Amino acid sequence: MPALWIAHVTVTDEEAYGKYAKLAGPAIAKAGGEFIARGGRFVQLEGKERPRNVVATFPSVEAAVDCYHSPEYQEALSHARDASERELMVVETSA
Repeated sequence: MPALWIAHVTVTDEEAYGKYAKLAGPAIAKAGGEFIARGGRFVQLEGKERPRNVVATFPSVEAAVDCYHSPEYQEALSHARDASERELMVVETSA
């Protein structure tokens, strides 16, 4: 079943986060991920608001989790850890 990678982000260091973004896109694509929303307009209805929201689709939950643990994504993530506050989840879709 396909899966969605959903991230809610507050960037605290634009320069360092830019390095993350430059590396994360290719790592996600290499794992079969495709962005369907990336920082666009949103309406927060409940919960903690984060100004940046990203959604990518993957062939499966396993592919998304494998991407997260891949050396390429972990290299990207090393730039985001101290440059942002984030929540990230993977959710299996029904179709």
